[in-house]
Amino acid sequence: MGAAPPAQGGGATRPVAQAEAALVRHYRRLVRLAYLALPADRDRHSRVLAAHAAVQRALPFRWTRRDEPTAAETDPAYAALRLRVLRAALRPHPAARLLAPRVLGLRLFTPQGGEEDAELDHALSALDAPARAAFGLRAVEGLDERRCAEVLRQAGVAQPERAVAAAWVLSSPEPEPPAFDPCAVRVQPTDLLRRRRTVTAALAVGVLGLTTTAAVLGGSGSAGSAGSDRPASAPLPAVDADPARLVRVGSDAWQHTARIDFSVWPARGDRREDGALLGRALTAWVRPGPQSRAEPGTDAAPPVEAPHLLFAGTVDGTGVVLLYDGRRIARYTDGRGGGLDLARADDSDVTTAGAVALRRQGAAVRYLLAPWVDSAETRRIDQPDTPARPLDHSDGVTGAIPGGGLNDCHGATLLQLRSAPVIAEKHSFLLADLGGLVPAHLTYSPPADRGQADRSPSDRPQADRGQTVQTAQTAQTSHAPREATAQDALQAWARAGCAVPDGKPGVKQLDLWAFAVQPLPQNAGSAAWVCLRADRWNGDGSAATAVVLPTARGPQRTGGGSGRACSRFDQDTVAWTWWRSPQGAEFLLAAGSRRVTRLTVKGPDWSADRPAQDHAVAVERPARAAVQVEAVLDNGTRIGPPH
Repeated sequence: MGAAPPAQGGGATRPVAQAEAALVRHYRRLVRLAYLALPADRDRHSRVLAAHAAVQRALPFRWTRRDEPTAAETDPAYAALRLRVLRAALRPHPAARLLAPRVLGLRLFTPQGGEEDAELDHALSALDAPARAAFGLRAVEGLDERRCAEVLRQAGVAQPERAVAAAWVLSSPEPEPPAFDPCAVRVQPTDLLRRRRTVTAALAVGVLGLTTTAAVLGGSGSAGSAGSDRPASAPLPAVDADPARLVRVGSDAWQHTARIDFSVWPARGDRREDGALLGRALTAWVRPGPQSRAEPGTDAAPPVEAPHLLFAGTVDGTGVVLLYDGRRIARYTDGRGGGLDLARADDSDVTTAGAVALRRQGAAVRYLLAPWVDSAETRRIDQPDTPARPLDHSDGVTGAIPGGGLNDCHGATLLQLRSAPVIAEKHSFLLADLGGLVPAHLTYSPPADRGQADRSPSDRPQADRGQTVQTAQTAQTSHAPREATAQDALQAWARAGCAVPDGKPGVKQLDLWAFAVQPLPQNAGSAAWVCLRADRWNGDGSAATAVVLPTARGPQRTGGGSGRACSRFDQDTVAWTWWRSPQGAEFLLAAGSRRVTRLTVKGPDWSADRPAQDHAVAVERPARAAVQVEAVLDNGTRIGPPH
């Protein structure tokens, strides 16, 4: 816009008004320019705030000769503002940091861009302020070398040509959002635990009468949470990506603690001292970008405490890093197509912390096994009679095995692991890949008349021993999941496993409960009734009932839904289905769990109310119709199928 020269008297305020209009119109350009030119020793949060402060303070109270650009400009007011912004960014006054804006409880930073943006950011950090300003004038303003040098000279740079030459070496001409745009920031909380401890310390100091600001701000507490028996970790602000702060535990830490979870995994891998790789992994988590992926129910926020390093190495030619922050597993994969994957992993134990998917290539997956795993094998879920095959796991990294979920009925490959005797003697367990970072733990609840009383001590985890008498007494009144490695469990999973209600990433445990076995009419064999339950890491759950009939090729789903059905909090269930006998007769089959004493079936113009011998009934009808099925428990309560 054309601008009149400074006028005298009352007209002197006109250039200031024009400058204000230019600042509002070009605010984003000016802030980007300041952000690029500011000293590289500041973190992104400080640079974002300083860039906005430099632009907002660029508006003059009155117009001076020093504010006038010497060359002809199409918008002299904007050119003058640009000079003031550059001078503030190139030579920040020592008091500027003290006067910079403050944001309490939040961290502001430009989001992580792609790989090219990360490389450019690293290259810019190696340049001095004049060269970075020259790059900003080229990228943001679109100026050529001559005009860049002229503007830098007006801003007070002693050797502008040298700065321009350094900037022109960089390949990218235009740093686009998100990595270089301080007006498109991400907002994250600061270290909440440290803030809480600081407030507590401040209150204590106040009681003692030490109320100076320095005393309050200087207070700090222990990095570890009170009462926690995990290794203490230093607080990690949301902008700190220093690999030196990663927590590493000893290789035998898991042998000397009663807490067996991911927090006692030692750091493994051939690149655990590779600071560059670890830095990229931490940066990807601390500053999430478009290549960050979180499983359903997983918080994608940066860690608030220093993560544990679990693994850093080259897997199938690619750098891979595993981190754990007490709540989540983070897997960083280097290179194009990689990025960060996050999954819930809190409240894990000897089985659910048994393995992590380290690398996927096509339909194959490699795992990193827990340090307490003594032996590893694989087995096909649809081949229960076939012996498990040994799986090599050098330094915890397994060979590649077929991946894939359970609900496709195509014979998924399971991990069968056995823990070291120091954890639980001869304790083996099964894990199933559902496409996420942490495989699901498979368990089995046998029919009520068998319970856990038939388990040998070697089948029970160590925490389960010494309770044989109590288990035998409660076997008739409670279904208790056990490891799915015995032959009856393998057979049950082979027949009904692909009816799981939830076979997606984020499932912590899958339990198959065989709640009834029903002899079929006309000597046609027997039907096995099961309820499959999926419990997710975030606490959600779902269940599905299914029946396995003698001539069927797979399980037949009969009902289900979300909630706590078929869990230890809701141990009563009923299900039904239509079945045609080999002679062609139509039957309605219904079955319930151990406490079901009667079953009631209501059709359009008929009903049947019968005692449930063996907790099941079969009602012959001439044709199928819409029906309602209810079960009566031993205390008179009526229940329906899960939904």
